[in-house]
Amino acid sequence: MTHIHGTHSIECCETEEIHESLLQIVDEKMPEEETLYNLAELFKVFGDSTRIRILFVLFEAEVCVCDLAQALNMTQSAISHQLRILKQNKLVKNRREGKSIFYSLADDHVRTIIAQGLDHIVED
Repeated sequence: MTHIHGTHSIECCETEEIHESLLQIVDEKMPEEETLYNLAELFKVFGDSTRIRILFVLFEAEVCVCDLAQALNMTQSAISHQLRILKQNKLVKNRREGKSIFYSLADDHVRTIIAQGLDHIVED
């Protein structure tokens, strides 16, 4: 049986057969609802190209808001807004040095998530 959605067809089972052992494994491995919600929220943060651009700059160096604004040709307030979201989601951290505040990646997980995403979209 094939369902047509736009130009893509989705293959479906021809008979309805429930595989209980598989469903039990799924049930045991499925994270709590709150964890799934939080994971989905985290991925939403990556759903903005400006935030991705900021993260790519931070892959190379720890930078202040002025440098980020210059590098990305954006206003400091626009950059600050996005940094606030990244910081709330524990993707970046900052430190004060004199009158400047420097931002960096929170940890290597951030680099891994982006690298895996890039690998996924460039593979054949």
